[in-house]
Amino acid sequence: MNDRNALARGMAEAYMDGSVSVPYALLRTYRALKLTDTEGMLLLHLIAFRQLEQNDFPTIEQLQERMGASPAIVGQAVQKLMKQGFITIDEVFDPSNGVQSEKYNLLGLYQKMGVLLAAGELPLRSGNAGDTGIGHQSETSRVEPIAIAAPNNLFVLFEQEFGRPLTPMEYETINGWLDQDRYHDELIRFALKESVFSGKLNFRYIDRILLEWSRNRVTNVEEARLHAQKFRTGR
Repeated sequence: MNDRNALARGMAEAYMDGSVSVPYALLRTYRALKLTDTEGMLLLHLIAFRQLEQNDFPTIEQLQERMGASPAIVGQAVQKLMKQGFITIDEVFDPSNGVQSEKYNLLGLYQKMGVLLAAGELPLRSGNAGDTGIGHQSETSRVEPIAIAAPNNLFVLFEQEFGRPLTPMEYETINGWLDQDRYHDELIRFALKESVFSGKLNFRYIDRILLEWSRNRVTNVEEARLHAQKFRTGR
């Protein structure tokens, strides 16, 4: 009897901690949207942070603590979701106190779910897990988690040099260098090395280095090394 009462009290305390309203469509479609379990769970935690804690912009550390994953895994999952348009980061300005902040915007996720369901690719309701694709996954449709990164991953290198997990905005910055600015991976690595050498380890300084190289048509590490030597000698 005592054990039963203790269990009842424990369950009551757990329920009093609150509950989260999860879109059923997310559970129905996340496999069809090619999301891994890690990415799906990350989205659920973003929803939970917003609903229960009024936290629209949890840190990588907060997310990895909840998910039990490394900061690198969580950060890369965030970066992939942003790259594919599931989430964005909005800047919010409060005119009452002059404070500017960021928040995650999940509109892209909801739009993708709506398009999928409206197209009739999945029924709105199903009788069993086999119809939804949830609960099993074929070998041909398995999507490997982004956490399984190639050796010497660029994001991991930055985290090692900075001595901390990267923020979502920093992941977005690196992704922009690669996808928008089309900087070569090796140049970004060398720019990071130059910032360490100069004692100015911050993203703004690295961005200025890359922009300077781009203006001077530096396309590889050897050209960047020569340009840096000329800059240091004032020639």
